[in-house]
Amino acid sequence: MPDLFDTEPGQTPLDPDEREALIPGHIQVRSELNEWEAMNISKAQRKYLFGPRRRFDLHDPEFLKKIHKEMFDETWKWAGAYRRSDKNFGVPWWKIPEEMKKVGDDFKYWKENKTYSPLEIALRYHHRIICVHAFANGNGRHGRLVADLFIRESKAPTLTWGSKEMIKKGEFREFYMQAMRKADRGDFSDLNLFATS
Repeated sequence: MPDLFDTEPGQTPLDPDEREALIPGHIQVRSELNEWEAMNISKAQRKYLFGPRRRFDLHDPEFLKKIHKEMFDETWKWAGAYRRSDKNFGVPWWKIPEEMKKVGDDFKYWKENKTYSPLEIALRYHHRIICVHAFANGNGRHGRLVADLFIRESKAPTLTWGSKEMIKKGEFREFYMQAMRKADRGDFSDLNLFATS
């Protein structure tokens, strides 16, 4: 039987102390953890994406930490806290506060100066958040929700993040990872395709 904390390619492995911070004690297998996290995330999505349209301080690192906390507060004790160890991806852990401030400042500038279309701002912001990889886990899901909030605020078409089944189910993660690697080189075409398909 696969271990509860086995990772797929592209996923960030958790350190032993991060694993110890799992809140629900009844979870035994990965599918149960995935389901539990999905329910936790769904609660945060309902809070932020439905109901009256509001503006959020999406450039503020403290607000971004709050969103992560609400997405994972019933799953991980470290929800909403920056990671305290280096991972297979992202900036060194001690640079996270500085880098998240830079990312937020860039996003605010793009938004205020209409540097790009709302879709491209959302994709670039998502990409930069992922590159920092501020949290022990959940960075991709967090970055997608943040992008969704900006898109909703901008009244632009909703992002679907591969849910329209244009991308085969088994190839979903690999396509996303390749799109992110292309975005690292400044080519957002595949990330655009992924986010709108």
